[in-house]
Amino acid sequence: MKKGIVAVVLALTFAVSTVAVAGKLKCEVTAVDGDTVTMTCKKADKLKAGDKVKVSPPKSAAAIEGC
Repeated sequence: MKKGIVAVVLALTFAVSTVAVAGKLKCEVTAVDGDTVTMTCKKADKLKAGDKVKVSPPKSAAAIEGC
């Protein structure tokens, strides 16, 4: 019984993580006008007007200098 529950939990975890990865879009900012940002995205046909989108700035690798 416990093995079956563990298998179902692992399957659900895998399914959720697959959907999360599939939902990511690669976008490029093309214009900024005050509070309005225009982006060009690959696979943008998945988006609809009014959808909420989370945007993260690109991460920059900080150089660490030694003595």
